[in-house]
Order: sequence, then structure tokens, then C-alpha cells
Amino acid sequence: MQLIPVTVESIQVGKPLPFPLMDKDGILLARKSFVVATRQDLIDMQARGSGLFVDVENSEAHHRAYLGQLHGLLRDNKPLGEIADAQFTAAPAPREAEEREHPDWLDLQVQCNALLRDGQSALFMARLDRLQMQLDQVSRRNPDGTLFALIYLSTTETRMYSATHAMLVSVMCALAAREVLNWSPEMESTLCRAALTMNLGMTDLQDRLSRQTEALTAAQRRAIDQHANRSMEQLMALGVTDAVWLQAVAQHHTQAPGPLANRTPAERMARLIQRADMFAARLAPRSSRVPVAPAAAMQACYFDENKKIDEAGAALIKAVGIYQPGSFVKLASDEIGVVVRRGANTTTPRTAVLINRNGMPTGEPLVRDTALKEYKVVASVAHRDVKVQFNLDRLLPFTVTAKSDRPW
Repeated sequence: MQLIPVTVESIQVGKPLPFPLMDKDGILLARKSFVVATRQDLIDMQARGSGLFVDVENSEAHHRAYLGQLHGLLRDNKPLGEIADAQFTAAPAPREAEEREHPDWLDLQVQCNALLRDGQSALFMARLDRLQMQLDQVSRRNPDGTLFALIYLSTTETRMYSATHAMLVSVMCALAAREVLNWSPEMESTLCRAALTMNLGMTDLQDRLSRQTEALTAAQRRAIDQHANRSMEQLMALGVTDAVWLQAVAQHHTQAPGPLANRTPAERMARLIQRADMFAARLAPRSSRVPVAPAAAMQACYFDENKKIDEAGAALIKAVGIYQPGSFVKLASDEIGVVVRRGANTTTPRTAVLINRNGMPTGEPLVRDTALKEYKVVASVAHRDVKVQFNLDRLLPFTVTAKSDRPW
């Protein structure tokens, strides 16, 4: 018998169980078809069994029951917070995360959006941990695909902008901390949580500003200026006691050029977040301004306020490249493609050509190695200048490193 954990929230009260419930040792707590009368009965059962578990053979039945519960909440027009709590604490189907070739990015956007907008929930920390765990897993398994998806989403749409922006900044910081700066896993984990929650105090405003065409009002300017401290205060109210996390959020807009070595851990995190935040903000389409090409956005964070090379910005470039997955480039062959994988150095990514030298769509993407002279990158291309449309799921297979440059 292989047991997997399930949560109280994923089990329907007052309905026959579609599966037996076990304790941590596989001892039966409730047989199939047993009707659990109250939520407290489930909580008591969970305490007796040191958790609630189902046999992996019955996990599909549990997953179907959970989906039925979720659909019921939607039909009953339950509040966003209640739906989100049920959704994010439910156990996934067995090996779902491991077996899925590419994550459901819409689901991750929805998770992050609900988390940032429903900052009063008692389950905030659990939901944040779950989201961070998922991002960590996908960025380790396929960092190029993760960057590709988040940069693509950041540059093509404004729905759930604050959530997408937070996830991109978090992943970029994680890669820089892990691959370049050699920060400890504990420091990386705190850094990522700070990046995800840096704008907690202005999520709704940030989403509205992405679509606003008018100039900022005085009230909006004050809210922007105060959002770092407000985010910190909100986190404290939610139970966050980690001083480094809180200080990194409070200082993530501080402009403080200079090396990282003499700074506190919170100040180092804040500086890395600040540079990644600057890069991601320049990519995003806004109704009030035109986004810049990714290479130009990265160059802006490479130099500090004194026009000198910024250590944190340089670490980000080394981690994600000058031409990041998800960005468009023009090649020496006069072809235009989208970067699908980072290369041996920051200027030689693998690129899937979408527009041929005659300006026509290729139909099937053609992968080019830009380390070769005939295919070297000659310019970064802004997303707004590329008229061809492509499906994210169709191109994600090209981000996976394989012996062949074809996804089949």
C-alpha cells in the first residue's frame, strides 16, 4: 500500500466518501461510503491519525471528488478566498507535478493572483509555501522553460499583471542566487518569498495601473511610494516574523548602489529584487507607455545609479542571459526568432526561428545555434514589433535540453 496525504478542505462533509481514509500507518479511519457529518469530525480524525491519507490506487477518486467540490463552490458563487483556500490546499493527483511535462501557467497565475489579493486568509502562509514549492520545482527542472513562459506572459498581456510580475522576479532572483551568487538554500528561499510578496500592499493598484492611460493621481503616487512599508506591515499581520524577509520587502525600492559584500542579508536580497523588479517592469505592456526590448531592459539593470556596473544586475544577466528565453532576436541570417534556451554564454542562446529572411512566418519553428557565425544575434527585437502569433504550449517543448534541437 502506498499512501498519499489529503487535506481536510478537499473532503466533502455530508457526502459518502468515494475512498477509504487511512492514518499515517495505513490503519482504516473511515471506510468507503462513510458519511462524515461535520468538519470537526474530520479534524478530530486527522488528529487521531497524524494526518489523513488515501491509498495511491484510490487517489483518482479523491481527485475527482475534490474537483466536484470545487465546481460546487463555483456554482454557488462562493467568495474568491473560500474557493482559493479549497483549491490550493487540496492534494494533487499522484505524481501529477512530476509527470506533467510542462506546468499549467494559467493555474499558477490564478494561484498567485488569489494569494496576493486575499491577504487576510488564515491559510496565506500555507498557500504561499505551496506556490513557492511549485515555482522552485519547475525552475529547477526546466529553468529555460520557466523563464520562457513568464517572460512571454509578462510581455503579451496585462491580466493578473502583478502576479506574473512577482513570479518572474522571484524566479530570476532564485536563478541568480543559486547559479551565480552561491547563496545558501535558506537564503534563496527567503529571497523568493520576499520577491513574491514585495507588492502585497498594492496588488490591485498595480493591476489597474497596467491598464490606466491617464497620468498618476497624487493618491496613486502616495500609494506607490508607501507600498513597500505597507507590504511589510501586511506580512507582519499575517504572521511573518522573519526579520530578513520583512526588511527585504521594506527596502526593495531603495536605491543603494555599490557592492553586495558589506550589506546585511536583507539588504543584499533587497538589491537583487530591486534590479530584477526594474527589468521585469520595463518588459510589461502598459496602456500609458511602450515596453522596451528585453535586452534593453536588462542593460538598464546592469548599470547602477552612478552608471557603474551593478553587482546584483550583473548576477542577473549571468543567470538569465542578455537574450533571455521568451525574448525575440534578429539573427545574422536576417531571420527573427524567439529565444528558447540559454547558451554557453550570455550572448549565444538557442533560438526558434518564426520569421524567415523574407519576412514570412516559417510555419514550423527552426532551431538555430547562435554561437555559429551565420546565426549570431545581431539585435534584440521588441515583442510589439513581432506580428506573428504563437502558442505558448507549442513552443515550450523547444526549451527542454535534449540531444536533438527538435521537440520530437
